[in-house]
Amino acid sequence: MLKSINQWCFKPDTSLEKIFAISSEAGYDAVELNLYEPGGIGFTMDTTAAEAEKVGRLARDYGLQLRSLSTGLLWQNPLSSADASVRAQGRKVVIKQLELAELLGIDTVLVVPGSVNPETSYDQCYERSQHELQLLAPEAEKRHTRIGIENVWNKFLLSPLEMAAYVDKIGSAHVGVYFDVGNVLLYGYPEQWIRILGSRIFKIHVKDFLTSVGNGHGFVSLLAGDVNWHAVRQALQDIGYTDTLTAELGIYATDPLQLVYDTSRHLDVIIGGGAR
Repeated sequence: MLKSINQWCFKPDTSLEKIFAISSEAGYDAVELNLYEPGGIGFTMDTTAAEAEKVGRLARDYGLQLRSLSTGLLWQNPLSSADASVRAQGRKVVIKQLELAELLGIDTVLVVPGSVNPETSYDQCYERSQHELQLLAPEAEKRHTRIGIENVWNKFLLSPLEMAAYVDKIGSAHVGVYFDVGNVLLYGYPEQWIRILGSRIFKIHVKDFLTSVGNGHGFVSLLAGDVNWHAVRQALQDIGYTDTLTAELGIYATDPLQLVYDTSRHLDVIIGGGAR
């Protein structure tokens, strides 16, 4: 498996060159960049093909791969919205991700499918987001890339059986799962999810979590929480997963860049099965 880190593990004003330089020095194989509104650092909704290719060259100069592309823009433009114009904007976000992915040979884009809330019921979220993803699947196929649906704290897709059925009904080999290990600890066991989802899993996010805290403050550094990493590693091996483990963690309050180096060593332990 490959060591990867998300751009969110760096302070928001960190340049791409510094992100790549530090990630390379820390021993990562890949970096996961994010899609932002215009004015953000890195990929934005108005990034041109020439600008994207320049980013790709910069990553290669530091010996890094770009294998996945994330975004937070779908929280503001959910594919589950009752407003058709909001859903249309959400599709535009995903299409921009897919365009950039095609340009750079990125094989998977991360998509948060929607959110259940007082305005959007569970069944409405399910039906609307699934329909939008069915519309987006041909775009992913045309661009020879894939959409990975992430399990997040959105009160939606709360079991591996449901997530498998949701993905299967979309009916496209280009739509699967971007599985986040730490996000399921409140209501499940990641190793069980991995085995049930199996080949539907395109990519993996890693974070750790303390169930005794039970809220957003419970997310901690890798190896410091309740994830059974030996069981997770065995489950990933059992399904034949060999791609990236991408760390997505909150930065340290003191010496933020130290998180990047510490996490690289933690990933060595997770991938290798023990301390070195």
